[in-house]
Amino acid sequence: MTQPTLLLIDGFNLLSRGYFATSYGRSDDQLSKNSDGLYTNALRVFFQKLMNLIHEHDVTHAAVAWDVKREDSVRRQYAPTYKETRNDLPAPLIEQYETCTRILEDMGILQVTVPPYEADDAIGALSCQWSNRNDGRCLIYSNDRDLLQLLDERTTQIIASKKGEILYTHTHFEEEYGITPTQWIDVKALLGDKSDNIPGCPGVGEKSALPLIQQYGSVEGVYNQLETGEFDPAYKRYQKKLIAGRESAILSKKLATIICEIPDLEDTDFTTYTFEMDHERVESVFQSVELKIKLHTTLL
Repeated sequence: MTQPTLLLIDGFNLLSRGYFATSYGRSDDQLSKNSDGLYTNALRVFFQKLMNLIHEHDVTHAAVAWDVKREDSVRRQYAPTYKETRNDLPAPLIEQYETCTRILEDMGILQVTVPPYEADDAIGALSCQWSNRNDGRCLIYSNDRDLLQLLDERTTQIIASKKGEILYTHTHFEEEYGITPTQWIDVKALLGDKSDNIPGCPGVGEKSALPLIQQYGSVEGVYNQLETGEFDPAYKRYQKKLIAGRESAILSKKLATIICEIPDLEDTDFTTYTFEMDHERVESVFQSVELKIKLHTTLL
């Protein structure tokens, strides 16, 4: 019997990477379209990768998680500037998102959007439930390293790199960073994240953030140690910066924490996430939008 395997795809992460990889240096007029004038450059990458993943990893259950608009994110409730530095999405990418959702629906692949939560939160809620309730594995497909905090014995993140895809496990993480995956949140709380406009603790960079969490366990542990007056002299140069940036670091931890308890996803019925490849149906869907997708082959 095939081991149950849940594939969770960060939709915008894959679609936007496919779009920018195939549109660099090109005007909108130079992007590939079908005979109806619909843009297809990102769709080809998205669906080829989806087919490859389902085949290569014997996927039995699948879902694509989509973000809400950044201004609708729950994190805007306590951080009005969250993600405000991001540029607007190009019109051809927005169009392909709309086409992508229609194709996925026609294929029978479940899509998850849960306002005001983001795709990371939906993936977190689903992966945690799957890990707690199933003997099978969960595969998260995304290059977003925020999701590393979700790694556990049953949850692996598939990360694309120039050398190929990496099945990155909690063991890989612990060996590389010397902390647990959940402590990744604390590292990010100190470092911040420019792409999401998460401030972190100003003045604390990569050389100190990870060692501080390795030594003190958490952001709270760092500040508790500062209060005792027994802070390691090796970090003396950061004391004033840490003290001044305390509120910012605490807020950043809240922003960086993936929300795994979402009321609308409580007691998820994973039978609705089951996906069985119907080749005729899938090929018909791709042909309807003139997408040339090779099944069971790797996209070069």
